[in-house]
Amino acid sequence: MEILFEVAARWLHVLGALVWVGHNYATAVTRSRYAPLSAADLSDPDSPRQRALMQREHGTFRYASLVVLGSGLAILWERGWLAEALSLQGSLAPLGLGIWLAVIMVCNLWFVLWPHQKRVLGFVPAPVEERLRCSRITFLSARVNTMLSIPVLFFMGAGTHGVALFS
Repeated sequence: MEILFEVAARWLHVLGALVWVGHNYATAVTRSRYAPLSAADLSDPDSPRQRALMQREHGTFRYASLVVLGSGLAILWERGWLAEALSLQGSLAPLGLGIWLAVIMVCNLWFVLWPHQKRVLGFVPAPVEERLRCSRITFLSARVNTMLSIPVLFFMGAGTHGVALFS
């Protein structure tokens, strides 16, 4: 039963990471630099630019972040490693650093990026000036997550493949 749990949780972890981190990188590649929205983009919900934003940002990637974090924590808890990793002790310290960076990424996504993105997309009513301001915040917030995903992936690999950086 433990093996079945481990396999299922690891698959959820990997698939969720592909969706979440893949979305971060795809956004970074397709929007390599900030191009401010115009009032026309925001006033016409059927504009090609607005439609592209809706398709890209309104999806499952936010929930993938929770799946990745939850399944990763569950794997460590099942193995009895969670407390040591979270407290950055011993050979699990690299894994713990990855976890804490992932927590920052999830919080950034849910408490910074998504509330502002809802205004940009018109899910939350806001004046045009506010929506334009929020577009810049969502761009920068997404970049933070993209940049943090690189050390998260490194520490994830370092912690699970025996690289004891801090022991």
